[in-house]
Amino acid sequence: MASPKTASPNKSADKNLKSKRGSSPARSVKEPADQPAEKTEVAPPKPPMETVDLLEPKKKVRKTPEEKSAARSKSTLPPISKIHAAAALEAQEIEAASQPAPEPAPVEEVVEVEAIEVPVEEPVEDNPNVLHLKGPITVKDLAPMLGLKPFQVIADLMTLGIFANITQSLELEVVSKLCEKHGFSLAREKKDTTKGHHKVEQKVEAPKEPEPPKEEALRPRAPIVTFMGHVDHGKTSLLDTIRKARVAAGEAGGITQHIGAYSVERDGHPITFLDTPGHAAFTAMRARGATVTDIVVLVVAADDGLMPQTIEAINHAKAAKVTLMVAINKIDLPSANPDRVKTQLQEHGLTPEDWGGETIVCPVSATKGTGVDHLLEMINLQAEFLELKADPKAPARCSVIEAQVEQGRGPTATVIVRLGTLRAGDSFICGNYFGKIKQLINDLGKPVKEAGPATPVKILGLSGLPNAGDELVVMESEKAARALSEERLSSIRENKLAAPQRATLENLFANIADGQKPALRIVLKGDVQGSVEALTGALKDLPQSKVSLETIHSAVGPITESDVLLASASNAIIIGFSVKVENTSAIAAKREGVQIKLYSIIYELIDQVKEAMAGLLAPELRESVIGHAEVRQVFDLTKGKVAGCYVSDGRILRTARARVVRKKQPIYDGGIGTLRRFQDEVKEVRAGLECGIKLGDFTEYQPEDIIECYTLEKVPQHL
Repeated sequence: MASPKTASPNKSADKNLKSKRGSSPARSVKEPADQPAEKTEVAPPKPPMETVDLLEPKKKVRKTPEEKSAARSKSTLPPISKIHAAAALEAQEIEAASQPAPEPAPVEEVVEVEAIEVPVEEPVEDNPNVLHLKGPITVKDLAPMLGLKPFQVIADLMTLGIFANITQSLELEVVSKLCEKHGFSLAREKKDTTKGHHKVEQKVEAPKEPEPPKEEALRPRAPIVTFMGHVDHGKTSLLDTIRKARVAAGEAGGITQHIGAYSVERDGHPITFLDTPGHAAFTAMRARGATVTDIVVLVVAADDGLMPQTIEAINHAKAAKVTLMVAINKIDLPSANPDRVKTQLQEHGLTPEDWGGETIVCPVSATKGTGVDHLLEMINLQAEFLELKADPKAPARCSVIEAQVEQGRGPTATVIVRLGTLRAGDSFICGNYFGKIKQLINDLGKPVKEAGPATPVKILGLSGLPNAGDELVVMESEKAARALSEERLSSIRENKLAAPQRATLENLFANIADGQKPALRIVLKGDVQGSVEALTGALKDLPQSKVSLETIHSAVGPITESDVLLASASNAIIIGFSVKVENTSAIAAKREGVQIKLYSIIYELIDQVKEAMAGLLAPELRESVIGHAEVRQVFDLTKGKVAGCYVSDGRILRTARARVVRKKQPIYDGGIGTLRRFQDEVKEVRAGLECGIKLGDFTEYQPEDIIECYTLEKVPQHL
C-alpha cells in the first residue's frame, strides 16, 4: 500500500514538469519512470529546452512571418484546460458557420469604392490630344502642352500674322488655330467646385430659326403701323385722336406714352401702333436687323408740304422695303393745299391712287377727327392685302422697341411679339442678357398672363438693358439662358467691342459679291438747296453702266446722328458739301464705323466719287513685252538644263515672266527660275549681252529658240 502512495507524489511532480517544460517532452519522461538509470539519460534533452528552444524561434521569425505566428501559437498555447480550448474552437467554428451571409457585404463595399474611384480618373485619361483651358495662356505654358519649343510656337504665330513674345498671353481663338495645326483640339473648361475636379463646359447654342410653319397652324395677326414725318406735322396729335376715338367707342385700346406702343380695334380687327421718337429709332432697329414694322404712315402737313425730315422718312421707308401710306394732316386750315403735297409726293416716286399710282393718300384732320375712320379702314384694307399671319403656338420670338431702367422695377423693355405666345414665367435670352419674365404689362398698364403675335407688352425681369431692335427668344430653362448670356458677354469682352467693317471709298471693292453689279451708296448733305440739287444732278450724270450710284438720302443741313444711323443701316458713306459734322454725329460715326467725307469744291467731290466708283471695278491685266533673247547653246548641268542666250533687244528681268517661242509658236510660258552672267546671279541683262536662263521646270531647249520676256501690268478700268 505504500508503493502506490509514494507513486502519487511522483505523478504530481511529473504533472508540474509537464506544465513547465511543455507537453511533448513530459510524455517521453513519464513512460520510463520505473527505471532510475533512464532518469539520468533524460537530463541531456533539458538544456536545449532552456537555451536552444529559446533561440530557435528567433531564427524562424527572421525567415517568414507565417513561421513566426505558428511558433507564437505553439509557445503561448496555455494548457490550462483542454476543454476550454475545445470550446473555443467549437465557438469559432460556430461563428464561422453562422457568418457566411454577412461575409459578401464587405466585398460589395470594396466593389462600390472601386466603382466610385474609376469615373474620377476616366475623364483625365479620355484623350491626350484634347487641351482643357479656362482662359488665355502664355506662349511659355502652351509650348509643352503641344510638345513644342517656345520658339516654334512663336514661328507658328508669325505665320498667322501675330507677333508675340514668350510671356505674352494668347486668346483661346488663336490657341485653337495652333491646336488644329498640330493635331490637337481645344476644349474650354470651368471648375466645378462641388466635385473637386474640372469638367468640360458644354457650349449652349442659341435657338435656331424656326422652320416655316404649316398653313394649318397660321392665324391672322394685327398689322404693326409706325407713324413718321416732319416735326410739328401732327404725328402725336393724330395718334391721340385715334386713341380717344377708340376709347370713346368702348373698344379695347389706350396709350401709355412711356411704353411706346398700343393697340386699337377697328370693326373687330386689331391694329398695333408704334409711337417711336421719329425715324432715328426706326433706323436704329433696322440697322440691327429688326423688321418689325409692316406699314409706315407718312404724316405730311397740308400747309407745309414735304420738309427735310419728311423726305428723310421716305428714304428710310424705301430702304426698309415696307409698305408706305400717306396721311395729309391739317386739311382744315385755310392755307391747306393737298394737291401741292401730292405733286411733291409724285416727285419722290409716291404717286397717289387718285392720280393713277399705288400710294394710298388719306386727307385727315387730327384736331377735328376728320378722315380718321377712313385712315383706319385703309390700314385694315392694306393689312388684308398683305395677308399677315403668324403661328401662336410656336416658341415666342419678340423684337425690342425700347428699353429703360425704372425705379423699383429695374431694367424693363417694351417688346412686340413677332411669333408665338409670350407667357409670364418664361425664361428668355434678349440680346446679350437673360431673364425670366416676372410680369407682363399691356398698353393699358394692366398685368396680363400672356401676349400673342403682334401684341405690344412691357416685360420685367431682365438682367441688363438691351438695345432697340434686339431679339427676345424664349429658351427651355433659365440655366441655359444664363449660360448663353455669359458666353455672349465674354465674347464681347474678348473682342473688345470690335466695330463692324463699314464701307469706305478705299475698300468698297473688297465687299463686292461675285457676279453682281457693284453699287456705291451715299448719303448727301449740302449747305443750301441749290448745291444739293446741283450735286444730285451731277452725280446722276456719271456713267453707271459698270457701277451703279445710289443716293439714299440728300438734304440740307449739317450731318446729324440720324444720317449716320441711316448710312450704317444701308452700308453707305456720307458726303458733305460745305457743311459741318455735329459732335454726336462724329461719335456715332466712330462707333458705327461709318466714313464721312467733307468737300468744299464741287469738282473735287465729283472726281472723288467717280474715282470711288471706278475703284469698285477690278483692274485689267495687260501684257507688256520688254525684251527677247535667242538660245545659242544648251548646257546640261547637275541642276538641270540651262539655255545659253544672247539678248537681242530690250532686257531680260529676273522677276518678269517669259515664254519660249519656237517657229513663231509659243510652247512654254512661266516664270524665270535662274538668270546668270558667268557665275553671278543678276537681276537683269540688257541687249547685246549673253546670259544663262532657266525657266521653271522647262528643259526642252533647242538652239534658235526665242525667249520672250514680258510683264503683267494692272490697269484700272474706267467708267
